[in-house]
Amino acid sequence: MDIQVKRVYDDAGAADGWRVLVDRVWPRGLSKARVRADAWSKDVAPSTALRQWFAHDHAKWDEFVRRYTAELDTRPEALTPLWEAAQQGRLTLLYGARDSEYNQAVALRAYLLAHGRKAAARHSTG
Repeated sequence: MDIQVKRVYDDAGAADGWRVLVDRVWPRGLSKARVRADAWSKDVAPSTALRQWFAHDHAKWDEFVRRYTAELDTRPEALTPLWEAAQQGRLTLLYGARDSEYNQAVALRAYLLAHGRKAAARHSTG
């Protein structure tokens, strides 16, 4: 699977493939035309409570990933379009955070790569 993460404030590129915003809230100050997202998947974003608890505190990263993974495990139907897109070509997960290393898109990419094959197999069998 070809999955990349990209800050939504960076320019869109021809090689981005299917671009999906994975934030629960729309990025401040950006129009839909500027974002150039093919989809906005609010349902794969961390819950508001988890996002507020994490507050991009690097010391909380491992626990954030554990809790976020648990949330994602309960939403396989929201993840299906992402897995399907990643199987067909490049998938770009867009995020609005300033931190490029500790954000939900990075955690989501790791989750998709780790669980993608199993989920894709479950999806294709019914």
